Amino acid sequence: MIKKVGLKKMKIKAIDLFSGCGGVSCGLTNAGFKVTGAVEIDKNVVNMYKRYSKLRDVNVILDDITNVNGFELLSKSNINKDEIYLLAGCPPCQNFSSQNKQNRLKTREEKEILLLQYLRIIKEIYPPFILMENVPGIQSPSNKEILNTFLYSLENQDELQNNKKYFVEFAILNAADFGVPQKRRRFVMHAIRMDIYESLQQHNFKSSLPKKTHNEHGTNGLNKWISVWETISDLPEIRSGERYNTDKVKNHTCANLSELNQKRMRIIRQFGGNRNMLPEELQLRCHKNYVGHSDVYGIMNPDMPAPTITGGCLSYSKGRFGHPYQNRAISIREAARLQTFPDDFEFDDSITKSALAIGNAVPIKLVEASANNILNVIYKFLLCSKTFSN
Repeated sequence: MIKKVGLKKMKIKAIDLFSGCGGVSCGLTNAGFKVTGAVEIDKNVVNMYKRYSKLRDVNVILDDITNVNGFELLSKSNINKDEIYLLAGCPPCQNFSSQNKQNRLKTREEKEILLLQYLRIIKEIYPPFILMENVPGIQSPSNKEILNTFLYSLENQDELQNNKKYFVEFAILNAADFGVPQKRRRFVMHAIRMDIYESLQQHNFKSSLPKKTHNEHGTNGLNKWISVWETISDLPEIRSGERYNTDKVKNHTCANLSELNQKRMRIIRQFGGNRNMLPEELQLRCHKNYVGHSDVYGIMNPDMPAPTITGGCLSYSKGRFGHPYQNRAISIREAARLQTFPDDFEFDDSITKSALAIGNAVPIKLVEASANNILNVIYKFLLCSKTFSN
C-alpha cells in the first residue's frame, strides 16, 4: 500500500541552470523541491545566492555552461541518473527580447547559443521533468524558428525510444495572475519525459500548465491582482540616495536623484504619471520630438501591479520606476518585493549589481506556481508506478 502522507514529505531534488541570484531556486524551494545543484557564471550573483539561508547548501557550479557536462552536473548535484528529479533552466533572455532592437541584427548562432547549451544538457542526461522560462519574444517571428527547432528536438517524433523524447506544454503567462505584484509576461514551458507521460496516461492523467489564482478585478472566484502599494507600503520612508538597513529591513536603499529630476517627478506625479506631462522647459532634448518609451521617468501606479521589473529597475530614467508617493526611484528592497523575493534575501550594497540581479530573476511566485504543478505530477507518477511504498 502506498503512503500518500509519506509521499508528500518526500523531497524531490531539482537542478537550476543559469541560476542567477536564485529566483528560480527560491520558487522551487518554496514549492517543496530540494535544490541540490545549480550553474551560474557570474560570481557576484552567486555570492547573493549563497547568502540566502535556504540555498546555502546548494552546490553551485561557478562556470560557463559550455564547460559543464550533464553527468558531472548530476554527480555534483547528488542525483542518480535514474532518479526522479526536475531540471529547471531559464537561459538568459536578452537575445530574444523584442525590447532590444539590436537583436534583429544578431545571427541565429548568436541568439540560440545558450538555448542549445540547455538542450545539450537535456540530451546528455534526459531528465524526467523539465521547466523552462523565457521572455515572450522567444515566440516572435524573428525567433520562432529557433524555438521550433528546440521544441522539435524535445518532442523528437522520429525517436523510437520513449525515454528520449518529451511531452511538451507551453504558453505565455502573466506573473500578476499568479500573485506577483507585477505585470510581467513570461514564456513558460513544462516537459515530461514520454515514458513517464504514457505511464500517467494509463491512469487517466491530464497534464496542464498552472492555473491562474488572480485576475485584474478579482472575478470568477479568483483573487484580485496585488498592487504596488499593498506590497511596499509598510517600508520606512526614505529620501533619494538614502541607505536604510536593519536586522528587520535589509537593502532598503535607493539611487540618488538630482533636484531637477525630483522636480520632474513632482510634476509627472501631479499630471498623469509619465513624462508626456512635462512642460517643454523640463523635457529632455532627446524626448522633445519623440513620443516612444513613455514609461521613462514614469511613476508607478500604487493601485496596480508594477510594470516589468528590469535590470534598470532602480534608475528613474530607465522606466516607470518612480516611487508612487516619495520623490525617488524605488529601493532595492521594494524592487525585490515586487519580484516576490523574501525579505531575508540579502542583495549587494551596489545599486547597479542589485538591479541587474533582481531584474534578471524570474518572479518567485510565478516559478512557485509551475513548481507546485510539476510536483503534483511527480507525486501522481510515483503513486501510479508504486515506486514509493512500504
